[in-house]
Amino acid sequence: MGTALVYHEDMTAARLLWDDPECEIECPERLTTALERLQQRGLEQRCLQLAAREASEAELGLVHSPEYVALVRGTQALGTGELQTLSGQYDAVYFHPSTFHCARLAVGAALQLVDAVLAGAVRNGLALVRPPGHHSQRAAANGFCVFNNVAIAARHAQRQHGLHRILIVDWDVHHGQGIQYIFEDDPSVLYFSWHRYEHGRFWPYLRESDADAVGQGPGLGFTVNLPWNQVGMGNADYVAAFLHVLLPVAFEFNPELVLVSAGFDSAIGDPEGQMQATPECFAHLTQLLQVLAGGRVCAVLEGGYHLESLSQSVCMMVQALLGDPAPPLSGPMVPHGSALESIQSVRVAQAPHWMSLQQQEGRPSSLLLTGRPEFKAAATQDVAALSSLLDQPRLNPTPPVRTAVALAAPDAALALPSDVLCEEGSAPQEETQAWARPHEALAQDRALTALGKVLYLLDRILDGQVSSGVAATPARAASAALDVAIRRGLSHGAQRLLCLAVGQLDRPPDLTDDGRNLWLNIGGKEAAAPSMFHVSVPLPGTTGGFLSCVLALVLPLAYSFQPDLVLVALGPAHGLRDPQAALLAALLRGPAGGRVLALVDEECTPQLVVVLARVLHGEAAPSLGPASTASPEDAQALVQLRGHLEPRWKMLQAASEAGGPGSG
Repeated sequence: MGTALVYHEDMTAARLLWDDPECEIECPERLTTALERLQQRGLEQRCLQLAAREASEAELGLVHSPEYVALVRGTQALGTGELQTLSGQYDAVYFHPSTFHCARLAVGAALQLVDAVLAGAVRNGLALVRPPGHHSQRAAANGFCVFNNVAIAARHAQRQHGLHRILIVDWDVHHGQGIQYIFEDDPSVLYFSWHRYEHGRFWPYLRESDADAVGQGPGLGFTVNLPWNQVGMGNADYVAAFLHVLLPVAFEFNPELVLVSAGFDSAIGDPEGQMQATPECFAHLTQLLQVLAGGRVCAVLEGGYHLESLSQSVCMMVQALLGDPAPPLSGPMVPHGSALESIQSVRVAQAPHWMSLQQQEGRPSSLLLTGRPEFKAAATQDVAALSSLLDQPRLNPTPPVRTAVALAAPDAALALPSDVLCEEGSAPQEETQAWARPHEALAQDRALTALGKVLYLLDRILDGQVSSGVAATPARAASAALDVAIRRGLSHGAQRLLCLAVGQLDRPPDLTDDGRNLWLNIGGKEAAAPSMFHVSVPLPGTTGGFLSCVLALVLPLAYSFQPDLVLVALGPAHGLRDPQAALLAALLRGPAGGRVLALVDEECTPQLVVVLARVLHGEAAPSLGPASTASPEDAQALVQLRGHLEPRWKMLQAASEAGGPGSG
């Protein structure tokens, strides 16, 4: 189960044959540069490489009219003047004698990818295609798009594979109105698009691109538009949109397949988007999508016109699809006020249609507009500074071992992936004893042996030899071992350490609030925040409550804090089902660049160790099951806690519409 890369060199054949400043940016070099960068980084070689096939005219007819398909077929025989005249009948489109062939290959690539993923031949993949597709409509080319690659792929998945719930995520900087029109009355397809809008003053200048366009008839609520009304949106804004809009709705929808209209004109440096999100951000967005649909994610290239930004962003997405840890995000994780207003408007428009949003309805918080000042247009930024940013290596050194498991008595029957290391090393005995000395619970040989393995694995993570791991300790020594792991981490290179303690685990009594450690306990008696670095919340009683806790509290705190090490400790009576524990571990890979150490009870089931190792290794988390809503008590506890914490942790702000602590 790997990652597919679908491509065909013939898709570089079509090019602009006359002067047109608007269209000249859609050029063959968009594909060749991205492919070259994938090859240079050794990423193409790690993928299953598939040569795209041409889609049949019957497949094109899943979305497009026979007359329109015939019109495009006819362009193969036209001269340059006739092509230019025909192109002028559409908005921002050019035709070439090779367009029909290229566009059929683009559709065919998307269909091949969907077939490979749904047949189980690969887990996920990217179709590297042109022309793009998301603006194309039933009987019209539009915005460089000829056939609607992703829409046809969705219809194909329904007709050929019997799927009933498909999520399309369109992160291109332009609104994919073609996809919206095709599915706006269809509740089997959930379409999410963010796009530069500027209150309708940016192409395609459509009223139906705004947040209150939510679908029609039976499709009400299945179109989710997030309009960006200012340029300069960055990493924090994109992640906030996923945490506070897309993911709550997507988990409730429970898709069987995720299709991504992967346009990278929403990345830094692109002349169309004028946004500030760095290439690494797209690795994080991809990772967040991989917790849906059993990890079945099919990405299809859309826009992206700054060749360096495009190629680096494509590499970041492919890395994430391959399961590599996403590099940490750079810059302050503080959403813009304009982004928060947009996110709020979407949540209000969608709340009548989604249980996951209904409990958080209300007036905007007074804190909503306390984000950092808005960027001016990216065109005014220093070009040299942009070049410097994009010239930096986008890949952190990859640890030789992605995931390791350290158990006192390794079980040979554990069904671990073949390249997960069963760590047999241990810290020196004298060193282990010195760390254990203050803790009576660590005096026994069994606990001391387990601690030695924990310290050894922790050091390997901090030294960059291992990315992530799972280690076990005796139940009665769990709090003491966690205390040692925190202190060891902070004294051996971790600048900011996030500890997520689940269950009956004690916070070390003399742990200082010096800004280097953040303690978050799930399973406390009540929702409380004795300090901004000490947060406790009861374990929610429903799946919906658990998801709300993770998406509206745990991840916003983690992304705000920007740790370089995460400890996930599952203590005695932690109360999580294996899929819940796996989801937590999978999602916390992002904020710390993959450096996660999970500590479990040595009496836990082998299945828990296996599922944690698998998700830390980059595999998909198991499904949580049917959606449910949070209890009123759990919802109220989250509202109060967020209201207290959001002045310090800004990524919480987009989830705070309730007017402050105690209201809701």
